[in-house]
Amino acid sequence: MSTLFGIALRNLIQSRRRTALVGVAISGVTTVLVVLLALANGLQDNLVQAATTISAGHVSVAGFFKPSATNINAIVTGKTAIRALVDENVQGIDYIVERHRGWGKIVGNEGTLQVGLTGIVVDDEPKLFDTLGLAFESEYVDGGRDEVIGDARDLAQPDTMVIFASQAKRLGVRVGDSVTIKTETLAGQTNTADARIVAVARDLGLLSDFAVFVDRGLILDLYRYNDDTTGALWVYLDDIDRSEQVMRDLRVAFTEAGYNLREYDANPFYFKLPKVQAEDWTGQQIDVTTWRDEVSFLTFILTGFAALSWLLTTILVSVIAVGIMNAIWTAVRERTREVGTMRAIGLSRVRVLGLFLTEAALLGALASTVGALLGLVLVLGIDALSVPITADAARAILLSDTLHLRTTPVTLVSAVAVLTFLTTLSAIWPSIRAATLPPVKALQHAE
Repeated sequence: MSTLFGIALRNLIQSRRRTALVGVAISGVTTVLVVLLALANGLQDNLVQAATTISAGHVSVAGFFKPSATNINAIVTGKTAIRALVDENVQGIDYIVERHRGWGKIVGNEGTLQVGLTGIVVDDEPKLFDTLGLAFESEYVDGGRDEVIGDARDLAQPDTMVIFASQAKRLGVRVGDSVTIKTETLAGQTNTADARIVAVARDLGLLSDFAVFVDRGLILDLYRYNDDTTGALWVYLDDIDRSEQVMRDLRVAFTEAGYNLREYDANPFYFKLPKVQAEDWTGQQIDVTTWRDEVSFLTFILTGFAALSWLLTTILVSVIAVGIMNAIWTAVRERTREVGTMRAIGLSRVRVLGLFLTEAALLGALASTVGALLGLVLVLGIDALSVPITADAARAILLSDTLHLRTTPVTLVSAVAVLTFLTTLSAIWPSIRAATLPPVKALQHAE
């Protein structure tokens, strides 16, 4: 094996022009693959971070309350007892937050919005404000200052609201302005309240299109809820990968405790509203889901991006494969005398085959390693620059206003392994042809 490796390395060095051309192509494809995988990892990071802080937690304990068969509210009553049950049956809890839910119309200076209202308790939110990066005033007000105005933590004050930049533009408001919220109570009555904008957050794509944050007391006042009512309890775990198991454990615990538990449905709570509305029951039903369920409408982004990445990679690899086959064919023609001589002195067909495959594997490994390292440098550089995303469509897909890329050792090793394997695979057919070349004909051809 060491002899074959030495000969293969010597042949690559002797044919350095051809080796360089094919190697550059393999390195380029590897770099593209690493960057695409890093972008996919970054997209998943954005999704997990934004989804679990804006829309879901790791495990969501929510529900529906129907005072009559035709009236529905996405609330949980008796939250104190429900939280005690969660604490008792779940190990490895990091923290739990309450999110009060509502739906209403916001009337601003220049427009209106139909949005979901999310009521929070500032002191119970350890990570929300790290995710809610605030926008410069110039991002949502023509002629505004290139600085952040306001503080999202002012939601601790009564009758306050935090909205997103695109919403501020549509409403024509800025920090310090007041808006009017119109909602419908459990009894079917219209209720209104005024809220002061204390901060404007940067957009988080689809997750920020239909949500605003208000102080918890405002939701209670608007809907006439008592203090033992909430929209959902979001459970954050030490290990997010345990979400599915915790959900199953909680569903068993709620059933055994005598709660009316909804049949599992892997969709966001608002997708379930029409079905619940049509059902003929009254009272409370508990619904337990994971963060993946609550943001399942976004999985098409990850699926579509992954499909596009692999399609592009497949096209590039196919082109490279043709180039590799042509390069090996050329090597076989140029080294006909060498092949004939090796066969004449007793080198077996298997070893000739192994020689050419070793050349291809060595070329693939070296070139893809260089490409992976180049890709790593690009990924780290681009991520460090925090490149702003200006296109609204791109922000909606990437769930961020800056470009985030992340790679891992597994990603780099996988890219090298895949390209090395495909390079070797592409060399099989011309290598077989070289191995089956009759020694006599090879020597006669050389003459």
